[in-house]
Amino acid sequence: MRILRLGSRGTDVMEIQGLLARIGYKPGPIDGIFGEQTRQAVIDFQRNNGLTPDGVIGPATYRILNPLLLGYDTYVVQPGDTLWRIAQKYYTTVSRIMTANPGIDPYRLRIGQRLTVPFGIDVVDTNIAYNYEVLERDIAGLKARYPFIETGSAGQSVLGRNLYYLKLGNGPNKVFYNGGIHSLEWLPVPVLMKWIENFSSAYAVSRNIRGYDVRSIWDQSTIYIIPMVNPDGIDIVLNGPQPDNPYYNQLLEWNDTGRPFSQVWNANTRGVDLNHNYDALWYEYQQLAEELGYGQPGPTRYPGPSPESEPETQAIVKFIREHDFRLIIAYHSQGQVIYWNFQNLAPPVARTIGEMFSNVSGYALDETTGTAAYSGMKDWFIQEYRRPGYTIETGLGVNPLPISQIPQIYDENEELLLLAAVV
Repeated sequence: MRILRLGSRGTDVMEIQGLLARIGYKPGPIDGIFGEQTRQAVIDFQRNNGLTPDGVIGPATYRILNPLLLGYDTYVVQPGDTLWRIAQKYYTTVSRIMTANPGIDPYRLRIGQRLTVPFGIDVVDTNIAYNYEVLERDIAGLKARYPFIETGSAGQSVLGRNLYYLKLGNGPNKVFYNGGIHSLEWLPVPVLMKWIENFSSAYAVSRNIRGYDVRSIWDQSTIYIIPMVNPDGIDIVLNGPQPDNPYYNQLLEWNDTGRPFSQVWNANTRGVDLNHNYDALWYEYQQLAEELGYGQPGPTRYPGPSPESEPETQAIVKFIREHDFRLIIAYHSQGQVIYWNFQNLAPPVARTIGEMFSNVSGYALDETTGTAAYSGMKDWFIQEYRRPGYTIETGLGVNPLPISQIPQIYDENEELLLLAAVV
């Protein structure tokens, strides 16, 4: 991790600002700019933790910050310790410690025993730019807090980043949610991650969410979620193309819009639009893309040299083929609309379910037209399996949508994600 000081800028600065705000300091706006307010908040944090209060985030400060970023620490039991005393030290609860340490006997702690101790703050921060590094850290944090979550990788991106999945539940009804397909449309990633955290927290203590019995859903359904399908592209949008990217020079050529990547880039790192790379009218779309000027790598709408040419697409197709999904949802932005059909191949129940989704979210139910009507993930799924598949466009405005819309997007989709697991 790089050293951060006054004048530093970036998503890593935003992460630190977000954390400091959550634990009671005042870093100023969470904007990724290390200004004087952030410096003073760092000084206060350092002073309160026995560090040299120089306002610079270097190795010593990171050693204290990193467990907080993860959301948990590893604690070695000392003489006289009880779970209650340990919970007090970490501003957490005995219940959280017991959830993170299945099988622990709270009355028979052993000196030297190592415990995973969650802090009294959530893992997922929805106030920050959510890149691959944040995703990895949050998955580790959630897995530590909630060991009943299953995690793994469905494959890798062009640059070798894992396409992580998280599995909730053990029931026969299998559903699949994913997001982060288009680089500019990364807001659904933290929405899905926050939903995973809230669902897991409710399951741990047998708490209902919006009247839904989470424990019953766990027994009835198995929910697979790949929050970030396009980690390379999202990194390009949030941090810009980096010189160590083997496609760096091509990226600079492919973005011939005259605008920064943060405003236009929706493709993966090879300039392929992953939501036009599926074998569902792909050849028809390729001809249309050529006519419209999208016949080569670029920020958007280029379908690639062939169907499933990209490792991200290949991974999703393989993952779907390996599971017997009753229903899938692909999250995008923007428009507040739910697309449910493809070439009239969706079964009648798909519209009924779509109407239910529309009722609980307030989003309109519609069918795709124009370039959006070809070679997407839900198109391929409907074509191959004749089962319900949905593209959900969250939020309103111009992509990338502002982070300030995340709470509303979450509120609109929390019940939809619960309903999709049981409908």
